[in-house]
Amino acid sequence: MKLTVIGGGGVRSMFLAKSIAQKAAELSITELVFMDNDGEKLAIYGGLAEEVAARLNPELVFTLTTDAKEAVTDADYVITTIRVGGDHMRVLDERIALACGVLGQETTGAAGLSFAMRSVPALSEYCELIRKYAKPSAKVFNFTNPAGVVSQTLRDMGYDFTYGICDAPSGMLRQFAELYGADPDTVTGECYGLNHLSFFKEILVDGRNVVPELIGRDDAYEKTDMRFFGKDLLSHMGCVLNEYLYYFYYREQAVEHILHAPQTRGETIETINREMTKELAAIDVHKDFEKALGIFEKWYGRRENAYMASETGVKRDKPWSFDVYSPDAGGYAGVALKFMELAGSGGTGTMILCAPNQGAIPGLRDEDVVEITCDISKDSCMPHSVPDGDPRALELIRRVKAYENHASAAIRNRSVREAVDALTLHPLVNSYSLARKLVDAYIELNGDYCDGWK
Repeated sequence: MKLTVIGGGGVRSMFLAKSIAQKAAELSITELVFMDNDGEKLAIYGGLAEEVAARLNPELVFTLTTDAKEAVTDADYVITTIRVGGDHMRVLDERIALACGVLGQETTGAAGLSFAMRSVPALSEYCELIRKYAKPSAKVFNFTNPAGVVSQTLRDMGYDFTYGICDAPSGMLRQFAELYGADPDTVTGECYGLNHLSFFKEILVDGRNVVPELIGRDDAYEKTDMRFFGKDLLSHMGCVLNEYLYYFYYREQAVEHILHAPQTRGETIETINREMTKELAAIDVHKDFEKALGIFEKWYGRRENAYMASETGVKRDKPWSFDVYSPDAGGYAGVALKFMELAGSGGTGTMILCAPNQGAIPGLRDEDVVEITCDISKDSCMPHSVPDGDPRALELIRRVKAYENHASAAIRNRSVREAVDALTLHPLVNSYSLARKLVDAYIELNGDYCDGWK
């Protein structure tokens, strides 16, 4: 079986390689291809990934290429994780929104529309190549942000072989497993909502629902991503929230923190990635792998500890390292591999995925892409029904889904009107005048990537 990663020159390529190499034999993956159109970054970060894969599974045929057609030909599965325009465009996306007093976060905030305007045209080209040259049964797992808008738009364009993946829900479940000293495989969750806007109504540890006690545990707010919320909010809602809901429930605090922080999240990542790439480019990552790993750990550790710090004022302070040989912790590659494992098992299993609603969440269309616990088998992906969803959560889900659907129409039709409607409906913009200003700025910014808007 052939698995292809489009965006294999990204800084997290080693994580992908580790996950896939450790699972390759079990899942019958014999060929792994990392493709990127940036040859320099592919040589560095793809090279690190190649070294990791070789150490873990020397039988795995590993290829680096800048040729997209070669990469997807005869592929069984494809993971897409691209950043069109690079890190600096993210910085500009976020700063344009912040200048209007609007959250400039690239998935949850207004900046997500700009990122999607660049991402979808590029991804649709890859999807056409996949449709033409990959196996007829090939599946695509998209991790390119904003995953909600991108996944919806690709589906609306007819690419029904695509699924959105995100490691935020599975990452939280792993944190809860560690908190309880439980095997991560025994911790499951009933999750519903949208990407970066999901609610855990139930979390089972060895079959027992621990949501009520989690909300009351002080250490859960210290050791897990519940740290971004006050106990009063989770008690008020009666459920566990995806960490990105911080931006909705503490909107004014988020904008205030970012405006007064030395750097935005995008600027922090741009600086870290630039300096890390500069250091790594000066050595041979294969011959000096241990030295390269040390450089990577130094810079990536800073990135991890700065996660959501400028937005929340809460900074992680935890030593970070990358152990090639330790059991894999999952990540977004783990989400894709879980799907492959379940689909190939001959039975049915559950996982959290971005997939069509199919009647699961009331008030949404069947074709609306949601983030939800699904039953996966070889031939189907069926979301769990949510007959008892919290009315407050459902109202927010429906409102943000309306934004995503208008954003999808705007991108597909290159429609300024639809884009303005999208941001006007977005709860974190909620203003026609601001929406109009933002859309005009984003169309001008993205002129080199998406023309013909009117």
